Amino acid sequence: MKWSSFLLLTALLMMSACGRKQQHQFTHDVLLPMTPVKDQGKTELCWAYAMLATIETEHILRGDSINLSAMYIGRKLKHYQESFANAPSSQRAMGQTLLNMIQREGIVGYDVLPDNATDDLPTPQWVFMLGARYTPQEFAHSVCAPDEYLSLTCQPDSPYYNKVEVVAPDNWEHNRLLNLPLDTLRAHIDKALKNRHPVCWESKGHAMAIVGLAHDENGKPYYVMKNSWGTDRPYDGLVYMSVRKMWKDMIAVYLTRDAFEDKTNITIKP
Repeated sequence: MKWSSFLLLTALLMMSACGRKQQHQFTHDVLLPMTPVKDQGKTELCWAYAMLATIETEHILRGDSINLSAMYIGRKLKHYQESFANAPSSQRAMGQTLLNMIQREGIVGYDVLPDNATDDLPTPQWVFMLGARYTPQEFAHSVCAPDEYLSLTCQPDSPYYNKVEVVAPDNWEHNRLLNLPLDTLRAHIDKALKNRHPVCWESKGHAMAIVGLAHDENGKPYYVMKNSWGTDRPYDGLVYMSVRKMWKDMIAVYLTRDAFEDKTNITIKP
């Protein structure tokens, strides 16, 4: 979605203090380990990059280093979309789409299909690891188990603690997300980050992985986002987004069930 919204880019630059007139000094309160920042180029695959970045960081924190290929998802997307009558011709989608896709289409490592892969580089049919050979589907199931991640939203006009469909063009799969009050959702996300779990964040125009918490020289809090626009911008590919903007623009967030740590015994209705 890099090229779909000039206004979004302008807002992100302003909120992350990338302007020449002012640059905040940030102190990290939490900063999770991550794979190198990637570059989605002219694609609209930010949702795939953000969700894969979240999965990668989650694995690093478990002691299992993986680096995954969003380019593979881009190549498989058209075939996947054929199963949905209302799928767009564009590459736009949501984080849940990535979770659904890797269960069916699989995933491969970044080293065999990187961001700059040209059309003459074939799509891998196998994943080789530790002397064993896997299909992309088998590899994906070891990377992310079905239902390992929760998809959450806040839709005040819909019943809370139920799964609701997010009405947005990117949700052409008609995925249903758990609807929580904003204060409850924010408490879970902040707790997850403080407990060293990444979160995938989605707005109407862009998606990024939340990999930390920070504050500026005035004590103002920010979320630290891992972007997918390369490293030739201030902060080496990270974006510092104010708490207000992050929650104002939020459409959906994704995190593992372990990160959610639900101790309220909420019954999720179908």
